[in-house]
Amino acid sequence: MNETNNGGAGQMARITSEDGFTFEAFHASPQGESKGGLIILQEIFGATDQLKSVARSWADDGFDAIVPALFDRNAPGTVVPFDEPDRGREIALGLDPAKVQLDVAAAVKYLAGLSDGGKGVSVIGFCWGGGQAFRLACSLELTSAVSFYGTAMKIHMEKNPGGPKCPMLFHIGETDDHTPPEIIEAIRQAVPTGEFHTYDAGHAFANDARPTYVDAAAVPARQRTLEFLNKHHGA
Repeated sequence: MNETNNGGAGQMARITSEDGFTFEAFHASPQGESKGGLIILQEIFGATDQLKSVARSWADDGFDAIVPALFDRNAPGTVVPFDEPDRGREIALGLDPAKVQLDVAAAVKYLAGLSDGGKGVSVIGFCWGGGQAFRLACSLELTSAVSFYGTAMKIHMEKNPGGPKCPMLFHIGETDDHTPPEIIEAIRQAVPTGEFHTYDAGHAFANDARPTYVDAAAVPARQRTLEFLNKHHGA
């Protein structure tokens, strides 16, 4: 694996998984001492410019942040426009979960291999990636995990009855049809040690490039996430 990077502006890196597959990832580095690694797991639209800006913002807060292009297995280099959700959903649902885990595990190894990798690696997932954050927290060795309005949570909980192996934070929109009240309660039961926050908002409330964005929800969710990550990374 190799990397090229230019500070907080960010650069593309190439990461090789255990099975030899190589995929791209956007990497934004902090200007000063790193608090540790942070993997941002995508929505159904791929490694978008919006998520790259999210990575830069976390680099500004002291983390080595990367956005792995998880679509590369089936649709290399693909970024789906926000107004084509059906296309993005088809690609995301066509991914092999085992291969997704291999690629995220490689991203963990990549970040842990940096000079400050001993400070741990966490994941933040949005939408499809929010569900993946839960699933992968049940199997990978992570410092912590954050799920923003994760989808397919019922399936992920059924397949991972042991629950996450690391601390988890959940941000959920109260009017998100992906997480009706019974699913929210099921998540609480499945992760009794989890930290939960609900907001007067729907799905994708933290994506500031979409009309679904809700500032009154996104801002406190971002601050709570920073406090959570600082706590578990010892910052």
